[in-house]
Amino acid sequence: MKQDHRFVRRTAVALVSGALAAGALAGCSSKNQVPSIGYGVDAVIASYNGSSTLGANSGAAAVFPRVLTGFFYTGPDGQPVADTDTGTAKEVPGDAQTIQYRLSAEGTYSDGVATSCDDLVLTWAARSGRFTKAGPGGPVPLFDAASTDGYRDIERVDCQPGSKDATVVFRPGKHYSAWKTLFNAGDLMPAHVIATQTKIPTVVTPVQTGDQPTLEKIADFWNNGWKLTPGKLDLTVLPASGPYRIDSFSDKDGLVLVKNEKWWGNAPRTPRIVVWDRHSDLKSKVSDSSVGVLDVGAGSLGDVSLGGFHKQNLPGRGVEQLVLGTGGVFGSADARRAFALCVPRQALFDKFGHPGYDVKLGLGAGVLNSRTVPQDSVYYPAIAGAGDKYKGGDATASQAAASSGLQNQTVRIGYVKPDERRSAMVAAIADACKSAGITVVDAGAPDFAASQLTEGKVDAVLGGTASMPGPSGTIADTDAIASLRTGAGLNFGRFGNGRYDAIADQLAAEDNSTTVLNLLTEQENLLWGEMPSIPLFAGPRTIGFGDGMENGIANPSRAGAGWNMDRWVLKR
Repeated sequence: MKQDHRFVRRTAVALVSGALAAGALAGCSSKNQVPSIGYGVDAVIASYNGSSTLGANSGAAAVFPRVLTGFFYTGPDGQPVADTDTGTAKEVPGDAQTIQYRLSAEGTYSDGVATSCDDLVLTWAARSGRFTKAGPGGPVPLFDAASTDGYRDIERVDCQPGSKDATVVFRPGKHYSAWKTLFNAGDLMPAHVIATQTKIPTVVTPVQTGDQPTLEKIADFWNNGWKLTPGKLDLTVLPASGPYRIDSFSDKDGLVLVKNEKWWGNAPRTPRIVVWDRHSDLKSKVSDSSVGVLDVGAGSLGDVSLGGFHKQNLPGRGVEQLVLGTGGVFGSADARRAFALCVPRQALFDKFGHPGYDVKLGLGAGVLNSRTVPQDSVYYPAIAGAGDKYKGGDATASQAAASSGLQNQTVRIGYVKPDERRSAMVAAIADACKSAGITVVDAGAPDFAASQLTEGKVDAVLGGTASMPGPSGTIADTDAIASLRTGAGLNFGRFGNGRYDAIADQLAAEDNSTTVLNLLTEQENLLWGEMPSIPLFAGPRTIGFGDGMENGIANPSRAGAGWNMDRWVLKR
């Protein structure tokens, strides 16, 4: 297999994660195990479907990794790790890149229906981008997929309906090095649910035959049928393929996950997990001991006391950034560059970017000068210079704002509240940009969604990778790359550049280090020129495990601390 350049990394996070896990193991032997653990995470529970734009952006990957499993999951370094309970995946020789998938013979959803290759066909159909319908400006995708990266290069998925075997064949001349990021935890949705809801025998046949009316019905449910609203769950459409299943969801009691009796792997160590998301008043949940595991943006809860926790602040895989619109006040690249000149990136990093730690090299070491290349990549030092002129507070910001038409304009920055760190960051940006004649308005709100940027209700989003409000980022940086690709669901600013798309495509298959470096250098120069977003720093995370926790291992990626929740044991 070709080596994906984005997977090259240092081991700092692994060492930090290991230290946190080891500290959490101490002093548990003589206590009693508690039957239910509260998991506080600053994701926003909005959809069961992690492949949809809504599900990916709201943080399904951090909530459901052990409810909807896949062939790989995101491990504590942000890397894909094989989940052999789900099945096996292997690349096989051939003229075209080909991956053979075999689901576990025992694999069964919590409703008693067997897992099958139908699930892979559905995922590919939804994320391939090839199924469209007529729109006002031409064809538009049927499926509101977060990203088509990797999937759009697949020519076909060979599958006999109901079979445990699937062969995925890529298009001639295409190669996707990061193929282990496909069909992952949270990506594989239960195809049999859609078949039942649309009253068809299987989703495979309409996909293979291109049955447009049926595909439109399939897409409608895929887009809308798995949205989650407290107090309004239809559990019949929410079967689980992992060690936990959803039991209930309410504002008062949180999202309750319970042991999935149909699970064929090792039984979860704790039979009940209660997920409290960003809308759950996490501060009070921590104070009243409702939370045994906490994973939030560092500083987001303000002065909350974490006594009784073994906690640590550490740099995350997500990119804390301002995602800019490409219309309205930011309709020109000149205006976006002018704004970047006044955003005090260095000052923001100094005050908010490394709370409680000081990394000298790698992830979290200084202002982040790339949107898609992590600081612990071997390529980062060579390509980071393009962003150096945008440290912030530049004396030319006023002149740039005036010449671009941004002076005397208002910039509305949205984010999900409550978040005390991001609120303070917006205030600091407003103060710095005032001298350039730019008025910055805090447009944060509890019901804020990144889609408001697309709708023109705000001018920028302050969030993590791909505008995510909570845990974000992986080593492969697939979300970061997709968030800048023309037409991608995660591209909320609607940036579009054909050359960027072509570079991303080439990098996905390239294994020559010199070529990779040249492409990344061109990409960075392009992005700093077009300024679709303003990277600030590696998003700092606060991850804490209650005293008496066993098997708590920090995962500062989009999978969050809940990546191995089925192994948690809390003794008090």
